[in-house]
Amino acid sequence: MPPFNLVSGSATLVLAASLFQQAAAQSAANSEATTSTVISSIVLNLIIFAILFTIFVLARPRFKRVYAPRTYLVTKEEQIEPLPQSLFGWLPVWLKTPTTTILEKSGLDSYMFIEYLEMMLWIFVPIWLLSWIVLMPVYGAGTTGTGTGFNRFILSRVGKSPQQQKRYVAPLLIQWIFTFWLMWNVRSRMSKFIKLRQQFLVSPEHANTAQAKTVLITGIPNELCSEKKLRSIYSQLPGGVAKIWLNRNLKELPDLYDEREKWVNKLEGAETSLIKTAYKLVKKGKAEDNSGSLPGADVEINAEVADQYVPKKKRPTHKLGKIPCMGEKVDTIHWCREEIARLNKEIERMRSEINVDYKNYPPQSSAFILFNTQIAAHMAAKAVAHHEPYRMTNRYVEAHPDDVVWANMNMNPYERKIRTLIGWAITIGLIVFWAVPVAFVGIVSNIKGLANNDTVPFLGWLNSIPNVVVGIIQGILPTVLLAVLNMLLPIFLRLLSRLSGTPTRSAIELDLQGRFAAFQIVQNFLFLTLISGNAGQIAQFVTQVGQNPANFPGLLAEAIPKGSLFFLSFIALTGLSGAASLFAQVAGLAVYYVKKFLLASTPRKVWHIDHDTGAPAWGTLFPQMTLITVIGIGYVVIAPIVNIFVVFTFFLFYLGYKYLFLYVYDNKPAGETSGLFFGKAIRHLFAGLYVEMVMLTAIFFLAQSEDANGGNRMQSAIPEGAFMIILIVIVMGFHYFLNDSFKELETALPLTLTAGNSTEGQLQGNFTRTSGETAYTEKRHINAQGSPDETPGAGVNGLQPHGVNGAGVGSAEKHQSAGGLTPEQEQAFFHPSLTGEQKPIWLPNDKFGIGRAGVASARKAGLDATYEHTSVTEKGQVETDAYEPPGEPLV
Repeated sequence: MPPFNLVSGSATLVLAASLFQQAAAQSAANSEATTSTVISSIVLNLIIFAILFTIFVLARPRFKRVYAPRTYLVTKEEQIEPLPQSLFGWLPVWLKTPTTTILEKSGLDSYMFIEYLEMMLWIFVPIWLLSWIVLMPVYGAGTTGTGTGFNRFILSRVGKSPQQQKRYVAPLLIQWIFTFWLMWNVRSRMSKFIKLRQQFLVSPEHANTAQAKTVLITGIPNELCSEKKLRSIYSQLPGGVAKIWLNRNLKELPDLYDEREKWVNKLEGAETSLIKTAYKLVKKGKAEDNSGSLPGADVEINAEVADQYVPKKKRPTHKLGKIPCMGEKVDTIHWCREEIARLNKEIERMRSEINVDYKNYPPQSSAFILFNTQIAAHMAAKAVAHHEPYRMTNRYVEAHPDDVVWANMNMNPYERKIRTLIGWAITIGLIVFWAVPVAFVGIVSNIKGLANNDTVPFLGWLNSIPNVVVGIIQGILPTVLLAVLNMLLPIFLRLLSRLSGTPTRSAIELDLQGRFAAFQIVQNFLFLTLISGNAGQIAQFVTQVGQNPANFPGLLAEAIPKGSLFFLSFIALTGLSGAASLFAQVAGLAVYYVKKFLLASTPRKVWHIDHDTGAPAWGTLFPQMTLITVIGIGYVVIAPIVNIFVVFTFFLFYLGYKYLFLYVYDNKPAGETSGLFFGKAIRHLFAGLYVEMVMLTAIFFLAQSEDANGGNRMQSAIPEGAFMIILIVIVMGFHYFLNDSFKELETALPLTLTAGNSTEGQLQGNFTRTSGETAYTEKRHINAQGSPDETPGAGVNGLQPHGVNGAGVGSAEKHQSAGGLTPEQEQAFFHPSLTGEQKPIWLPNDKFGIGRAGVASARKAGLDATYEHTSVTEKGQVETDAYEPPGEPLV
């Protein structure tokens, strides 16, 4: 839908326009207030930057958990050497660390994000210098146009005399240079990305993994939903099929499995709460400490030892009603044990039924296929599998069990199409109606203009306060409000992607990237350009566009220069405060200690608080950079003062994210897309370039010269406009050939790289990081005292993996030997409810023996439980030194 339809068709925009229909327009000639606004914003953000960076410098050596978790919390292969502990001795070591270390330790997605930031620096630094040398004098020296302060250096500052109108040649020349420089950099980086991706795919560490050879296929028709038929189809590919996992309709089994997880967590919390209550009562003298008479660790403790310390009225309880605080009141510990035992039996019964009953638990429309060769998996993903529409059309190569959204696995293709259509309709609707809050942000950015208008008397008090305060209100508050709005958007957009039926988390993030980038370009660039600095003309603008939509490019072209000051404030906040917050990690530091204080209630929660590491949300991170890129491209010629802000913003982000990807973020291999987010970000860059070129073309064609008396107007920049049309055609041609050259290579595995497994066709690279087969590798368990060991190769309650798919045990053994799969690999792509054992109940080993007694009682009830690798301090705080929490192998 064209932008002018989005604007003119929105009743909310008309409502917003009525708020400042009578407001006086703030012209470029009266720009001292807006200039002070930008200066106030810069000064304040410099102060914030200094404070946050000081916090980082002082806190970094003391809080390794927050500022350097990758030095010890990740696997040995992915760990990085710690930085020196001195206040500033770490700087040269960090700055000298090559960015290729990110590629080796954190994966291609992380590295390509840094590459994107580096590319922006390569693009904008030379253009910043060139535009200041050429355009700043052209716009600011000896012109008769209106505007002071920062507005002396915008395109609209060029006067109307025929002589001054000749200055339009300068922005045309810079635009051509900038465009060709941008295209060269894009072509160069895309070529590098494709080589790195291919290098990653064929590296032995990745190519030999099961993940590299597995394809997820959805939309399989019922008549082909059997292992035998799928094998007959895909065995035609090189090497044949090693293993097939069919997804089945498991009815209520997943709900029972999730319910068991819920009650296990609740039982752990209740038992730990009981122990903490005992410590408090002993400390207050309300209970006697009998820990000295406790028997040895190898002697079973009385199950009711807790009664010596905690009276029954203080034991944990809860009510069974579905409505909170309603229903029968029960003892939480006793009730949870009984409920978990019941669920264990119910889950075992259902698994036994599923093993033999294919009528009530039929295969559904998706399957995972593991091939014997990597090239076969890529060929299966590219090949048209079915002769009818919408059958087996969605295929996902490099499938990983930790990346699967199981709730979306069995959706038929028609339902998925309808859901996707509805999801995008809602997304487009949000782009339209989000104009209401964004319009409010634009109004606040020009609230001084409203205060000077008699029609809005309640804002008159703003005229009596200092300009610095008004500058903060206009410069800081709008950008903060905009940031809050952008925090809410991805939550809903990600939900739309998930509800559309996307079956993997990485695919959801890729879909989110497209939706959120559309918002950034349309709302946070185009719409804010119209609103900011043009309050008094908005109603007239809407009326003109509604009467003649063809006027939209010209009107937007006139609005763009006037909106530059708002974006200066926006980029200052984003670059200075945003980049400093990357280093300071104030929120992460606060959240960690708040969690330790409020949520460290069980050994499992303590372990996760101490060991879980953060990771980037690619679906929102790349669009945030896209917005800054589009703003920079949009104003590179029209308001060259913006260029220096863009350069320093990207530079600070480059430094900040380089530190985070080296020492903080742990991008899990299960979600690795091998750089696909980078390719989408490049395509979004062109949207900003097209908008900027069209607006500049409109400015040239609308430019008119006037004689000294203000008469005899005539078009003065027709040649410049014509040359811009030629440039647009060149860019369109480049864009086409760029996609034609690289689009397929982004997701393909070329035969030339795999033929005969020859190393001659493979690129040279250093990939020490594997694809992270968390569900395929051997699992290390904490040996719980008295708990039965898992029998290698055994199915869940006797359930053989191929029995679930409809093949016999003999078939399973045959394919295991053919594919060389371990028992863990055999079960990798079954729904967790089919293979997951009851998570061991993990209780603290306290000095009173309450935890040990709880473990003994749980085992008597037939539950798996342990108290190993835990302890409780004298203050009642739970601690653990476990390598991994029981029942949760490291991923």
